[in-house]
Amino acid sequence: MSNGVTRWLEELGLGKYLAVFAENDIDTELLLQLTDDDLKELGVASLGHRKKMLNAIGILRSEEVRVATSDLQSISVSIDKAEAERRQLTVMFCDLVGSTELSQQLDPEDLRDVNRAYQDACKAAIERYDGYVARYMGDGVLAYFGYPQAHEDDAERAIHAGLRVVESMAELNAAVGDKQGVELGVRVGIATGPVVVGDLIGEGASQESAVVGETPNLAARLQGMASTNNVVIASSTYDLAGGRFEYEELGTHEVKGIAEAVRVWQVVAPSVAESRFEALHRAGVTPLVGREHEIGLLLERWEYAKEGDGQATFLSGEAGIGKSRISETLRERTATDDPIRLRYQCSPYHTNSALHPVIEQLERAARLESEDLPKVKLEK
Repeated sequence: MSNGVTRWLEELGLGKYLAVFAENDIDTELLLQLTDDDLKELGVASLGHRKKMLNAIGILRSEEVRVATSDLQSISVSIDKAEAERRQLTVMFCDLVGSTELSQQLDPEDLRDVNRAYQDACKAAIERYDGYVARYMGDGVLAYFGYPQAHEDDAERAIHAGLRVVESMAELNAAVGDKQGVELGVRVGIATGPVVVGDLIGEGASQESAVVGETPNLAARLQGMASTNNVVIASSTYDLAGGRFEYEELGTHEVKGIAEAVRVWQVVAPSVAESRFEALHRAGVTPLVGREHEIGLLLERWEYAKEGDGQATFLSGEAGIGKSRISETLRERTATDDPIRLRYQCSPYHTNSALHPVIEQLERAARLESEDLPKVKLEK
């Protein structure tokens, strides 16, 4: 038995129970868990003594909670003191179309169910691509890509998430909209730019990380320019996403609160480019310099393979070192041999699907389109 339990019993004037507590190995941790039945089993027959012990145990429990809460507050204070930082951020703003009309058509409880289903769908799409839901604003959802965790392709992730939000409207209409007798739609605006993020504003449950800069305002304005169930992006996001998507240019627009006119694109669908490298370099690439040794080694292995001696080559290196560029150069220099080439590429968006590269390659080979009906896909 610990000294703490001994001192506790003596302070209560109940030292006569020291032996029985020691025999049953009651330490300070178990002391806090004792109940009236436990005390009876220990042989504390006096109701007065049990009440005295239970009251004292209740005080100890309250003290433990107070200390734990104090520790949590200390952690919170240390987080609050984290300094804001400047970084590039892609901001996505989603808005439920016709929310005013919905509030007039639906009972408040039914409207609440619709809003919750819509917010859950947005949250699932955003988090699927490692975005951060910054705020729910009634029928609006504000999300960040690039904070608190940054990726090299945050602009691309935001567009994928926006398209997924639009796709989810069909599912929502089937699950909720038809039941309530309404048709749901969404508008999505996306912009990228430098901001200062990290300052905490508000208190308690309303506390959030503030973002300072014109990017959130631009994303909200672009959302207002989008037609129902469409994603509209600024040129800053378009430049970063490259050829990973098919677009429809909407021209240059004057945007309230933005000094210069903004070029705007509507995202149509993900591109059918065979590889990420190909999609990001549609306009061409600069000449490859300083990699003749690596290219020569690969071409040598290719000659062996042509003669029937199968070869396997492993090309590795840090991100950005030029692995994809070397692979593309090899493809160009062997094109005259007209080889049968199979390309399998992993995706950070499908980490839970080990067979995704195989599925994607088969879809390209069969020329399957996302809008194809199951019957059409089977015929292809």
